[in-house]
Amino acid sequence: MKLYSYYRSSASYRLRIALKLKGIAYDYHAVNLLQAEQRCDAYLAINPLGLVPTLILDDGARLTQSSAIIEYLEETHPEPALLPENPLARARVRSLVNAVACEIQPLCNSGVTEHLKKVMGVSDAGIGEWYERWMPRGFVAVEEMLETASTAFATGDAPGMADIFLVPQVYNARRFNLDMAPYPNITRVVDACNELPAFIEAAPEQQPDAPSS
Repeated sequence: MKLYSYYRSSASYRLRIALKLKGIAYDYHAVNLLQAEQRCDAYLAINPLGLVPTLILDDGARLTQSSAIIEYLEETHPEPALLPENPLARARVRSLVNAVACEIQPLCNSGVTEHLKKVMGVSDAGIGEWYERWMPRGFVAVEEMLETASTAFATGDAPGMADIFLVPQVYNARRFNLDMAPYPNITRVVDACNELPAFIEAAPEQQPDAPSS
């Protein structure tokens, strides 16, 4: 398999975690979003949306959109399971996933911040204020969803799809110095995940295109 990814892309980060958890090998192909490589003709021929990640299967089939790809991996590589068997429990996991993917991340992704900076002239301080305005709304909801959880991870005793979506979003929050103190359940879950090899190996700083320290 070939993974087209950018080291700091939340969606790419999610997929890397899923691939690592399932033990699926892949070749890493970096797409530099800061240099707009996602909008060049060569990449648009692979993914017409000009987004990462893209996963190319061994037979040449192309998959896009992190949630769709992870669902595909869950169906084709069912162990270890990222979703519970019970339909109600699955729906609850997907509620957490969508809280991140549909409510938090779309307002805080690189495309939005690029527009704010380049088109609207928003300063770096203003970008920080934007994150402080929009990220907490989603985190408050997720924190409430996790209040009744008595498990080590978001929805079970092993990491699953909800954790896969939550960890990259918290990485971004910490990057922009968002105060995570009001979210002890989120912090507990994310810190537990980040102790695991799959999450460590998938982390942005471990990727081939991450700048050397």
